[in-house]
Amino acid sequence: MSAHPAAPRLQIRAIELYERPVRFVKPFRFGAVTVEAAPQSFVRALVAVEGQGEAWGATAEMMMPKWFDKRPDRSPAQTVDGLRRSLIEARDAYLSDGRLDTAFGHHAAYSPALEPKLAAAFGPAQIDKAVLDGLLRVLGLNAFDGLGGNVAGLDARLAPDLAGFELDGFLRGLTPLGEVELRHTVGLLDKAEDLRALLEQAPLRWFKIKLGGDAAADADRLAELAGVLETTAPDYRATLDGNEQYRDAAHVAELLDRIDASPALAGFRRALAYLEQPIAREAALARPLGSVAERVPVIIDESDDGYDAFPRARVLGYRGVSSKSCKGLYKAMLNRARCAAWGPPHFISAEDLTCQAGLSVQQDTALVAFLGIPHAERNGHQYGGGFGSAAEADAFLAAHPGFYERRADGAVRLATGSGRLPTSPLRGPGFASSAGPDRATLSPLSNPTSAFSEGVHP
Repeated sequence: MSAHPAAPRLQIRAIELYERPVRFVKPFRFGAVTVEAAPQSFVRALVAVEGQGEAWGATAEMMMPKWFDKRPDRSPAQTVDGLRRSLIEARDAYLSDGRLDTAFGHHAAYSPALEPKLAAAFGPAQIDKAVLDGLLRVLGLNAFDGLGGNVAGLDARLAPDLAGFELDGFLRGLTPLGEVELRHTVGLLDKAEDLRALLEQAPLRWFKIKLGGDAAADADRLAELAGVLETTAPDYRATLDGNEQYRDAAHVAELLDRIDASPALAGFRRALAYLEQPIAREAALARPLGSVAERVPVIIDESDDGYDAFPRARVLGYRGVSSKSCKGLYKAMLNRARCAAWGPPHFISAEDLTCQAGLSVQQDTALVAFLGIPHAERNGHQYGGGFGSAAEADAFLAAHPGFYERRADGAVRLATGSGRLPTSPLRGPGFASSAGPDRATLSPLSNPTSAFSEGVHP
């Protein structure tokens, strides 16, 4: 397919890869793994836009162990190395020929060779964000105007089911949200009293509750949490995240049976909006959801490992898919277009893999707002310690007042006190950021030798 006729062509001149460690302020458990630290990747890309100039773009994303790759024979360190390999392979491929193409054209020309596919997509997903940032800076556009104007050249070559769909008109017609409501994650290590204490401080309405895979224990825990929610946030809504911990649809049905049979969970059942990726990815798309699909909307997250995943899941009874910058912004945009093309009850949700302060959370929040997703799981600020240095924190606070605030202890954190994040502070030129990381805190991306192990345990 030829390049998009209205989108500028660009050459990728250089790509730099960095990382820095992030020590969590409290452990984060998902599935069978508890994480206390993880490295964050940083990407810089120099783009030269045909006839218009050049600029550096940047992005950042956590390299979370045992999420992109949950194979039991891989250690946490090996799965982080897989993400490093994905970045290195993508960098080398994007720089291999020096050709001119649209931003999306560069993405579409690359086919990752690594496995599993979800981890293989990590590298190009980060480089794409940095390339888009550079392109927007050259053009003097903010993220919302640039994405709405399709300056990246998004087309349907990777989503043939959208052939004939008017992508340009669809993107032009999207109205970016002025704020995104926070959806608080209740992790597997969080207690009911922790939730009660939080709700005494913050006016939260949306909650995402992690499941452990034991239907009886999960139902009991939900009843305890529901008791807190109904007394402290009576108009609450909730989602459940199975994190691939359930064996199959019958196992999921057992959980729903227990929820439906519990008088203590009657209110929670009414508040439940959807269930996220309950079944392990190896089995999730192997057979239809059956009656489960009639009882609760189910979405894919870890199974969303390629452009064909959402259409395949739809046939099996899934009704939604998650948007995550770490999985690819172009895939999220095309999946959003599919929801428009297919109509209700199909939808796209906004989930977050511990986005950290700065580039990562700003760019993902801008994408969520552009796609019109009203609430997003924003839990990175609960676990990560924030910025890389005081100077970095001060720079982002000055560049994005209202998105960050200085707390009484002097620390700069997300301005979450209203239960919403404003998006107007993200409207400067570039991809949602007018500041950058403190370069002194970054190290070149480590060689993938599985050296990283500290801070992760089963």
